[in-house]
Amino acid sequence: MANDVTNNLNNLNLEKCDSAGKEDDEDIVNPWNVVSKSETGVDYDKLIRRFGSSKIDDELIARFEKITGRPAHHFLRRGIFFSHRDMHQLLNLYEAGKPFYLYTGRGPSSKAMHLGHLVPFIFTKWLQDVFNVPLVIQLTDDEKFLWKDLKLEEAISLAFENAKDIIACGFDEKNTFIFSDLTFVGQCPEFYQNVVRIEKSVTFNQVKGIFGFGDSDVIGKISFPAFQAAPAFSTSFPFIFGKSKLPCLIPCAIDQDPYFRMTRDVAPRLGYNKPALLHSVFFPALQGAQTKMSASDSNTSIFLTDTPKMIKNKVNKHAFSGGQATVEEHREKGGNCDIDISYQYLRFFLDDDEKLKKIREDYTSGAMLTGELKKELIDVLQTLVAEHQARRAQITDEVVHRFMALHPLVTKSAT
Repeated sequence: MANDVTNNLNNLNLEKCDSAGKEDDEDIVNPWNVVSKSETGVDYDKLIRRFGSSKIDDELIARFEKITGRPAHHFLRRGIFFSHRDMHQLLNLYEAGKPFYLYTGRGPSSKAMHLGHLVPFIFTKWLQDVFNVPLVIQLTDDEKFLWKDLKLEEAISLAFENAKDIIACGFDEKNTFIFSDLTFVGQCPEFYQNVVRIEKSVTFNQVKGIFGFGDSDVIGKISFPAFQAAPAFSTSFPFIFGKSKLPCLIPCAIDQDPYFRMTRDVAPRLGYNKPALLHSVFFPALQGAQTKMSASDSNTSIFLTDTPKMIKNKVNKHAFSGGQATVEEHREKGGNCDIDISYQYLRFFLDDDEKLKKIREDYTSGAMLTGELKKELIDVLQTLVAEHQARRAQITDEVVHRFMALHPLVTKSAT
């Protein structure tokens, strides 16, 4: 349990972390595994209590809109990004004219990314635009080499290909730096120096308690968390920030939070700011919230390489339905949007709030059938994926090399 683990962490006062990522027999949530027994997926209110984060409420959303002068992203309005750490403090600094930067990442385990992989990058792009701040994106090809059955060269290649999909989300090299751990660490001694500082601050017993590592795990896994923590410290990138110690904001899925609970506890001891975080929910598999998406099973999600026909077939054949067994029964009882995957995907990718509300009302009342709901989703996803593919086709190897070259970014100076 959280308190038991914390008491055994040799004075590293971690923020309510448990090694297995679970509080009871229901949900398992950790950086490598997410399992829920509920048709509606993970209980996020319970997860907030267990992890000790704060819920994104109407007050925080209102602050976003007031400070940026822009409507809140629908990921915020719909609770897709639902939890945070220290966002009010970060917004206080921003209001006072103090600069910060963004950091997010991707573990490149497959050449083809799926729709769920887009979620943090879509939101990060919005954050970057509304706050006008620089961004660093870490590709943890070293992690995937250590955890997956991949050759080193394959991991590096996957990172390079994934970078093309990330860039296609609309990022600008002027204020975005993308790096692969396996190619960057040797180029920047200050980054590795911060890694070593973090490694010296966390014991083997502590990292086992945080991440659940066992005695048979390879030693590379034990040291890897320091590599994911280091980008949260601006001095890791002297070619961007010089020696300035800027605050950092990390948008990520909630399963990555253990890394950054460790980072936040180490930061003050090293003289750095604790990073702030914004946590997203998990993107469900087509077969429902109880099924895990897998790159080895292309039918569990919509991939960014899918054709319009493939998207149509996958949604029609595999998208879990919250509807009733017969048309007559559905007209009478209506459907359940909370478990219907077509509706859940529309929550992520249909921008129009009024249209989404009408779809929910009609499907819940039985006025809209499952086939009609699936058609709405197919139209949205075919357009989304086709537009992404068109942008990605313009991303050459040379463009990726420019994003990954050590280069200064457009930053605000501190007041």
